Amino acid sequence: MGAASGGLAASGGVLGAAGALAASPGIVVGAVRQREAAGGGAEAARVAGEPEVERERLLAALGRAGAEVRRTRERVAGELGEAEAEIFDAHAMLLEDPELRSAAFDRIDDGAEAGAAWAAAVGEAETAWSALADPYLRARAADLAALRAQVVTALRTAAAGPTATAGAAGPAAVAGAGADAEGLVLVAEDLTPGEAVGLAGVVGVVLAAGAPTSHGVILLRSRGIPAVVAAGGGVLSLPDGTPIAFDGTTGELVVDPSPGVRARFVGERDSAAARASSAASRASLGAVTRDGVRIEVGANLGSVADARAAAANGADLAGLVRTEFLFLDRETAPDVDEQTAAYRALAEALGGRRLTLRTLDVGGDKPLRYAPVPPTANPFLSVRGLRFSLVRPDLFRAQLTAIVRVAVETPVTVLFPMVSTVDELRAARAALDDVLRAEQASPAGLRVGAMIEVPAAALKASALAPFVDVFSIGTNDLTQYTLAAARGDGGVAALGDPWDPGVLRLVDSVCRGASDRVTVSVCGEFAGDPGAASVLIGLGVRELSVAPARVPEVKQAVRELTAATATTTASAALAAPTASEARATALG
Repeated sequence: MGAASGGLAASGGVLGAAGALAASPGIVVGAVRQREAAGGGAEAARVAGEPEVERERLLAALGRAGAEVRRTRERVAGELGEAEAEIFDAHAMLLEDPELRSAAFDRIDDGAEAGAAWAAAVGEAETAWSALADPYLRARAADLAALRAQVVTALRTAAAGPTATAGAAGPAAVAGAGADAEGLVLVAEDLTPGEAVGLAGVVGVVLAAGAPTSHGVILLRSRGIPAVVAAGGGVLSLPDGTPIAFDGTTGELVVDPSPGVRARFVGERDSAAARASSAASRASLGAVTRDGVRIEVGANLGSVADARAAAANGADLAGLVRTEFLFLDRETAPDVDEQTAAYRALAEALGGRRLTLRTLDVGGDKPLRYAPVPPTANPFLSVRGLRFSLVRPDLFRAQLTAIVRVAVETPVTVLFPMVSTVDELRAARAALDDVLRAEQASPAGLRVGAMIEVPAAALKASALAPFVDVFSIGTNDLTQYTLAAARGDGGVAALGDPWDPGVLRLVDSVCRGASDRVTVSVCGEFAGDPGAASVLIGLGVRELSVAPARVPEVKQAVRELTAATATTTASAALAAPTASEARATALG
């Protein structure tokens, strides 16, 4: 975290009353480029035509916006993976939402112009969603804001004719500005997913608002663009060209750095680049500590493209496959044959490495059109993960059947998400055993895992251990549940820190509760922090699963430490009173 300064600092000062939040790793030295405001309001100067004409204009604009969303989704799926592409499924659904369309049409019937009607209808929904208690639904207001602007822009572009450039005010506008040798740093209030995907010509991003877990920031991380968020409104008044430096791993942000501070940032940036190059050259080697403890470093996958990237980057296994990519954004569930073919394709891309297939992790926060769940005030605490599978045994059995068929051919771990109780795990094991009997299969390489994302599961790991071979700790959800700080909620983003000693103590509880035969893995974003490797290994974690691009660096971090020293470091981190002190203990 950057140190406090009470506002815009003088030369060499850290910016912001509370400092920025680390969001996407990387060290940046560059010059400010403010994003030009994109239009999202109504077409105030346009006189409304006949209602039928305005309806047709709005429908055409919605169609163009939908086509753009689909193109963006396809691009993201190919370049970054299916998990990232799923972000745009919600946008596509909102553009087709009958309630939003009806609200806009009602305003058109009352005499409003198409853009004004759409902006008012969506703005009303934004206001309502922003006021909800549930943080996931509040976060959807940002999706609405992005779509409000996108459709209004589509209307304006159509009115201006074919020479108009709808995206001129967007983030791509920074690309042609005269950067110094260090490059441009985009400064903005926030960033939508579409803007994050289209961003070009910048070396980093500073957001006045936002959260590390927002959709736009997730896409920045996937693209390898360093960023800090929650820097405060003061950054929006910085003139273009202002020198700026930041560390996307720590959140340190400095405006107009002194020569000495600038030299420090440049040195750290260049050293990090050299380490990354060295790590990449050794990616195919095992991750073994200096005192001989082997750590498996896997990759989190959401597509075949991810699997190919994982293999190319030296991943030892697929530590987490998000199978939702097969189930979302469709009208019917995939059958057994389709799922089997998809899992085989992943296995082939991995070249025989172990495949950890997480069963369907959907629910109120990731709804399926063909398997709706009752609305709830807080979908994160409702029917999702394994709970969903147990109330939809038809979907569960089909998925387990496909997994078992692939497990006959290649090493597979079936991973049950969001396990809370022993009874849930027993029921899941019984369902798996039924499928094994039906398939007359006993795959030698089949292992069973439980995701530990709920504090209760972490505290009673010893009771869960007899039913599994693997505990996979999802630190993203474990952190939000432990600290009551929702992912994606900018108001509590600073609280959601996996370095908090409370979270570390739960990881310790899992490791202590695992029997000698149960492997403990970490698959949340915390696993991808090279600085966290010493603490996690010291606690007893023996498998780390990270984004494919992070595999070489995490492997290198493992090779540079000893398990004995890691144990000492972990003990000190557990004893620290705060997240910042625990982090300082580990990072020296």
